[in-house]
Amino acid sequence: MDNLLDRMIRAAKLEVDLYEEVEADTTATSQAITVVILVAIANGIGAAISFFIFGRGIVGLFRGLFLGPILSMIGYFIWAFLTYFIGVHVFGGTADYGEMLRTIGFAYTPNILGFFAFIPCVGWLISLVGAVWALIAGVVAVRQALDFDTAKAIMTCIIGWIVSLILTLVFGAFWRMGVLGARRLFRPPLRYR
Repeated sequence: MDNLLDRMIRAAKLEVDLYEEVEADTTATSQAITVVILVAIANGIGAAISFFIFGRGIVGLFRGLFLGPILSMIGYFIWAFLTYFIGVHVFGGTADYGEMLRTIGFAYTPNILGFFAFIPCVGWLISLVGAVWALIAGVVAVRQALDFDTAKAIMTCIIGWIVSLILTLVFGAFWRMGVLGARRLFRPPLRYR
């Protein structure tokens, strides 16, 4: 656990050596996924607190604790795949999907600031800072994993991040429609007098 925490801190500090280290360490894939899970759970707890404070009830609590982390994990795998695909096939980088999973996973570290989303007035700003910081960390991660220049890394990350965000939102919308549809199915019928 100390090694994981140390790596997370180094990832947040944008240490190039850390991204080179995890790119080469094939045993670090589980650590990278653990980072994403920890960030997703922290964000889920923050969202659940926010939903509870602002009176969204049990549905809001469920969305915060379960749907948010699930969407975060899906977003991670999509973003890692897209950055791998775009970086290798469009910009000619050299990496495999495992290297992208590891480096992008550690680049998620600053997203832990999303936990503070429940703080009135400034929570959204703290979350935004974490998201932008993670995107910058993603650029460093992609640059190191794909072994190309910063401009290509920026383009790869932005394109991958936008497409990943869109796909995650679409998945979330379908999930929400499914939940709403299920709610309508189990609603008691109206009785007319």
